[in-house]
This record gives sequence, structure tokens and C-alpha cells, in this order.
Amino acid sequence: MKALRFTDVARSEFVRGRRVFIRADLNVPLDSQGRIAEDTRILASLPCIRMALEAGAAVMVSSHLGRPKEGTFEPKDSLAPVARRLGELLGCDVPLVSGWLDGVDVNAGQVVLLENCRINVGEKSNDLELSRQMAQLCDVYVNDAFGTAHRAEATTYGIAEFAPIACVGPLLASEVEAITRALTAPKRPLVAIVAGSKVSTKLSILRSLASRVDRLIVGGGIANTFMLAAGLPIGKSLAEPTMVEEALAVMDTMRVRGAEVPIPVDVVTARSFAADATATVKPAADVAPDDLILDIGPITATQWAAQLGQAGSIVWNGPVGVFEFPAFENGTRTLARAIAASSAFSIAGGGDTLAAIARYGIASDLGYICTGGGAFLEMLEGRTLPALEALERRGV
Repeated sequence: MKALRFTDVARSEFVRGRRVFIRADLNVPLDSQGRIAEDTRILASLPCIRMALEAGAAVMVSSHLGRPKEGTFEPKDSLAPVARRLGELLGCDVPLVSGWLDGVDVNAGQVVLLENCRINVGEKSNDLELSRQMAQLCDVYVNDAFGTAHRAEATTYGIAEFAPIACVGPLLASEVEAITRALTAPKRPLVAIVAGSKVSTKLSILRSLASRVDRLIVGGGIANTFMLAAGLPIGKSLAEPTMVEEALAVMDTMRVRGAEVPIPVDVVTARSFAADATATVKPAADVAPDDLILDIGPITATQWAAQLGQAGSIVWNGPVGVFEFPAFENGTRTLARAIAASSAFSIAGGGDTLAAIARYGIASDLGYICTGGGAFLEMLEGRTLPALEALERRGV
């Protein structure tokens, strides 16, 4: 990585008393009461913030939350819950600053949280003047937001071009290095789990992995489309019939290499998509026209768990069933525990994946947990992340 690292900058006396602008990814899920449901991203951002504070900097932390409309502030878009949690974890007061583009009042050794950056007009379009305005707020810009590194926005890209010093934070650096390690020279067999609702949204990653991995496990609606491609009935399950040919192409690519896309041999079905729906386990070939497939079956889960146990490296993106519903979580739970028990180097990423990791308490048993979803997938595809490109262009 040919970018200046904040780890090195923070060691110098230069940072003491200087204004440090940290772009973090504190986009955590909130429940219906506006409370933080899962705080992995906040916890992952702490080392960089502490590093800046210990170096004597005046620290400004920026992040987005949700999908606010630019130029319009609504209470649901506020980072207030994040500021409270950040204060608890840091053991100090973390003021939330609104209207921060005109200047921020923060002293050396203090930290403030800047209100939702995506409220600023021009943030998502990487507006040039907005980027210049934000760069004037700081002496050192640090991008530590892996989760948004695949987007060229004002706080992730533009500001890096104009800040006096621009560097990569420890979290962003470690995430890039972990994914590179998993794909560049992985210990074999390399197994990837890719789940989601649509093949079309993850087609490029499926194509890319088909030429790299030894086994490609698919889940969710993606698995249903692959089941269609394998000639199996899926009832009224979520799928994309128009993507069957693409699924067949991925399977053919794997087959030519002597690799495999395993197809479920049994599934868990229901007649409705609901937490209290009656779950029925049946062979994959016996899915009825009015069935919804909501999880892989126990035989499939056991078989796939055994394959994960023999893996040398594992890449995990997405739960294989509707794990939020207890009756349909066995597949995801079984694979999650198999990954945790495996001696393989494992790397996991994506919002739903983080939720599953937290649900089953396996964080300490995984090789590396990525805080980003889209950035994680784009790196798996071999793409260059725009935010990292901007920092590398500034050089060391």
C-alpha cells in the first residue's frame, strides 16, 4: 500500500495540537426506538480515534448514518446515539457538532463528532468546493472508513486531494491487507460463501470468485436461482429466472477448473414469509409450487459445515437463510459455528454477516472481520477502491 499511514504520522510531534479530521464508518443499525442495535463499526473505529487523542491532536470524527436527503436534516438521521456510545467507550464527553462546515471548536486532547456528513449538499457527488471547504478544517486528514472506501465522495475522496496531509487509518489499512492476504496467496482449499437476494447484484463477484475459489457456496435468493439452474423446483421462492444462464456459466467455470458450486440437497420451507410461519424440512427435489425456501436443510448444513472444516481459507459474505427468524436460522448458525471452529484463515464482511457474527458470538474465533459490505465485495472482485486510490496518489 503506497499511502501515508496515520500510524506513522501519529508518532511524530507534528500531530500534537494539530487538527485531525477522521473519516470513520459509524453507520450502525438502529432499532425502532432509535437505539444502536449492533456496534461493531464503532468498536472498530476506536483505535484510530484513541491514537489521535494520545498524540495530543484536536480530533474531529466524521461519518454518515443511513441515507439522509442532502440539504435536509431529520432527527432520524442524527448521529446522537453514536455520540453517546462513543463517549461511553472512550470514557469522555463527545459533543455532537452541527453546522460544522463553517468551523469546529475543538481543543487539543479533545474529540467531537460531526453531524451526519451526508446531509451536506454535494457530499455524495464529491463536490469540489465542499471538499476544499472541509479540507480547510484540518491539518491532517485520516480515512479510516473501509465501509465507504468504494465510494468517491467528498469526505472519502475529495478532501484527501486538498488536505495538507492525507493518510490511511489503521482500520482501513488492516482491512485492505486482510482481504489481499485472503486472495493473493490463500491456503487451499479456498471456500467462499456469497449470499443475498439477487444474482444480478452480485454477478460480478460471483464471476470473479468462480475463477479463484475451490468451492463457492451460495445462499438466499442467489441459491434459489442456482437451484433453478440445476433443474430443481423452488416454488414461489425469491429468485431471478432471467439469471439462470449466468448461474450456469458460473457453474461451468467452476466445473472446468475441477471446483464446485454445491447445490442444496434439502431445504426448509414455509407457506409465508413470517417469523411464526411453520417450518418444513424437505428434499430439495420436493419443493411444492406454493413453498417459500427460507433456509438450507439440516443435511445440507452438515455437509457444507464439513467442507468448511477442511478449508484452508474462507471468505464469508452473507447468511444462507432468513436467520432473523428462529425457525430458519439453523443453516446460518451451523455454517457460522463451522467457520469459527475451522483452523482456516477466515475473513467475513457485510452488514448481515456482522449481525450473524454478533448473534452467534463468534467474533473472537474469526481470522478477520471486515466492517464494509460494498467495499468488501469490490475488493474481492479485484477492483481498486477510489478512497484508497486518492490516498495512494498523495503518496508517502
